[in-house]
Amino acid sequence: MNKMFVIAQMERAHTDAVAHGLALAKQLNKQAEVFAYTYAYLSGADRDNPRLGGVAQKALMTQQEKQLQAHLDTLDAEDVPLHVIWSKYLFEHACSHAQRHGFDLMVKAVHHADHYLPTDWQLIRHTSVPLLLLTNNPLNNGQTTLISIDLGTRNPAKQRLNDAVIAHGKQLAKATGTKLHVAYVLRIPQIVRDMDLLDINVLVKKAYAEHKQKIAEIGVDADCMHIITGEPELCLFELACRLKSQYFVVGARQRQGLLGRIIGNTAEEILSRMRSNVLVIPTEE
Repeated sequence: MNKMFVIAQMERAHTDAVAHGLALAKQLNKQAEVFAYTYAYLSGADRDNPRLGGVAQKALMTQQEKQLQAHLDTLDAEDVPLHVIWSKYLFEHACSHAQRHGFDLMVKAVHHADHYLPTDWQLIRHTSVPLLLLTNNPLNNGQTTLISIDLGTRNPAKQRLNDAVIAHGKQLAKATGTKLHVAYVLRIPQIVRDMDLLDINVLVKKAYAEHKQKIAEIGVDADCMHIITGEPELCLFELACRLKSQYFVVGARQRQGLLGRIIGNTAEEILSRMRSNVLVIPTEE
């Protein structure tokens, strides 16, 4: 439905999610709506006073609405719908509302340039629509979009996720004027590489030949297709840094584990290292 769900940045956030999100919405030809979340606890003797709690809630929400509306006015976006939500757990409302109301992209700023907060991980694990996490880390100032796919998988769900990552990566690169790069990691543990039992160059050449047709279907230049060997979290981080990737697109296979929603250790390792703006494409298992 071409609707973008923009989560307004928290105080002292280093990235202006509203400004960046609205600019990206124009590039992607999407209708943006801004959602701001606020919540506060009362302590002491007044903790259980519903009247006082209601007054405080209304005052906080009104204050935030005025601040954000003023910000929208400075961006010449006074007509963009603004919603102020009172919610203890941002991810619960955001994931549910985005799915029920037909949004196809969620945008949020990363509060710290070098790591995600628990709220970010909750969004990654629970979202049913693509999630773009923004950062202004200086490592992502290049004009490239890097996508990560698993060319060697035989799993139908992973193949569908590959196709979704490719489609979203192409769309993002075209809209933002960045050059598309594709990465496929042949997972080889460091200990095996150190033992020098495998000819890495032969493995890479074989992979290029085996996946020649799929690479041609993707349609990237030869120098933009990267088949690399090693541990995915390290290889992709190093490649993104070398390319100074502005955007990194990756699929996340969400699962319901014994301890709650998970996306897999490898995916979490990759995301925890990445310093680019990250577009997470979810799939339900």
